[in-house]
Formats: sequence, structure tokens, C-alpha cells
Amino acid sequence: MTGQPLLRVRDLAVHFASETARVARAVDGVSFELHAGETLALVGESGCGKSLTALSLVRLVDEPPARTTTGSSIQLHGEELVGAEPARLRRIRGGEVGFVFQEPMTSLNPVHRVGRQIEEAILAHDSVPRATATARTLDLLSRVGLPEPDTAARAYPHELSGGMRQRALIAMAISCGPSVLVADEPTTALDVTVQAQILDLLASLRDETGMALLLISHDLAVVANVADRVAVMYGGRIVETGPARRVLTTPAHPYTEGLLRAVPTIDDPRGPLAVIPGRVPSPTDWPSGCRFHPRCPYAWDRCAGEEPPLDGGLRCWLASEPDRRGSTGYALVTR
Repeated sequence: MTGQPLLRVRDLAVHFASETARVARAVDGVSFELHAGETLALVGESGCGKSLTALSLVRLVDEPPARTTTGSSIQLHGEELVGAEPARLRRIRGGEVGFVFQEPMTSLNPVHRVGRQIEEAILAHDSVPRATATARTLDLLSRVGLPEPDTAARAYPHELSGGMRQRALIAMAISCGPSVLVADEPTTALDVTVQAQILDLLASLRDETGMALLLISHDLAVVANVADRVAVMYGGRIVETGPARRVLTTPAHPYTEGLLRAVPTIDDPRGPLAVIPGRVPSPTDWPSGCRFHPRCPYAWDRCAGEEPPLDGGLRCWLASEPDRRGSTGYALVTR
């Protein structure tokens, strides 16, 4: 990508105070850029810090016990958001940065009609008459593919299917023309056909408006046909990043390999599912050295004693000693 990024994140760190006085370093030095018309997929297991990274972009978690640490930088159109006034952040949230949250049934208010909720989002950011907001709401519901926008606008969330609720939530997220759209697990609990429709919708809206899309997922198969670049998170940090095609066909980090092997394939539908041994450690007790080394099939002494830097899009000592990968551990995945 050329030109200035819409969003530039540098050394983002979000720490939580705990009851035991131990600090939970949930996000710990994350950096990335996002350009207009681009989709960046942030992927990894639950607990790796993906959603917290997204929420921190507009400081939705920047309250006690959470704290965005000194040295973190979040720039939108060149404007620094760390330390921005609350009034400015309120204008940005839902205005310049739209959010599609993980579960539409809990993101939409169950006691208000869907159309009214979208209207309120418009009125909160644009000084327009309610009649204009109503007309725009119907246009948005039609734009996101709901066949009867009038009916959908009058419905309560529980009266819509999961896919329809997700489309309504997308309509709300784009209602004020954001330059950045954050979609946090937008296909969770949807069947594969509706998943594909939602992803196609997000891609078409991105192409139509030129907005940047930050897509968060734990499923590499979901982002394979949508993302331009992929950033893989583990232990509150990015461990691998690069063009989507390269990361998904020739993964360099053992963790990325493990995620890819865990995706079921039609080639061997009866074979056992691959798993990554162990579990994501607690952010109050990250392992020394490489945070993935207790679960890594290639780890050696250096991995446990010295943390690798993110160099050339890869945070792994195998970059300097590729022969250690040998023929054991995870097979290199080609998709």
C-alpha cells in the first residue's frame, strides 16, 4: 500500500490491574497500519488480545482497571487518539470508526425496534431531522441486503434471524460513513452460506465506500477470500504479519501453521482434527522468552530464554535457524 495510512497503531499496550496486584498485560506492544480500501485480518485463538486491541482503538476499555500505557500511539487520519478528550472520542465512536460487534443479539437493544436504534446512531452524529434519519435507515437496510427494509425496521431484534440481525448491525455501523470499520467475529454462529453472504457484503461495502476494514477472527478459513493482509496474534502480541496469500499458503510461524492445520478440510473428512497442544497462557503470567515456546514443536533453549523481536513480519527464532524446523512438528500447509 502507498500513501498515508488511515489508521496507524504503534506499541499499543493495554494492562489490567488484578486483585492479586499482578498486572495482566492483555495487549502488549501491538503495531499495525490500515489503509483506505484495505482489509486487515487480525486472527488468533480466543484470549490472544484481538477484540481488546479493536476496542482500544477508540478507548472503549480505557477505564480502571484497564490502562493504555505510556508510549502507546493510535493515530486516525494523523490525529493522536491516546489522550484525546472524551467529547472527541464520542464523535469518533460510531462516526469515523464503525463497529460490528461479535454477537448481534446482545449488541442490539432487545426492547427497541431495529430501525429506531439505527436512527439514534444517525442522530447522535449528524444534525438531521428524524424524518431524514428514518429515510436513511430504510436505505441502509436495503443496502445491506434486507429484502423488506420497512418490515425489518419495525421489528424487534428477536424477530429477525441471525443473519438479518447481523445485516442490521452492519447497517448501523456504516450509517455515518466511517472511514474505518471494525468487524469483530461478524460470522460467529452463522451457517456457512450466511457467513459467505456477510463476508461478501463487507467486501462490497469496502469497495463501494473506500473505507478500511479491520476484520477479527479466530478462523483463517473465514478471512482467506476477504483479507489483503493478515496479522496473527498470540499472547497479546503480533507474531506474524504479511500479505494474506503468503501467510495462508506458506506460514512462517509455528503458531500460524498450527492454526491452519486446525482448519477441517474435505480431503480427509474422517481424519482426526489437528490441535495445538496446551492453551493460551494467562496474561498475568506470560512465559519467558517466546510466549509460544511451551506449545511449539520446534522450540529449543533459546526460545525459552530470549524473546524474539518482530523482524520482517515474523516473531520467531526459526527465521535465523530455519534448519531446526526439519521434518518434524507441523507440516507446512499449502492451500
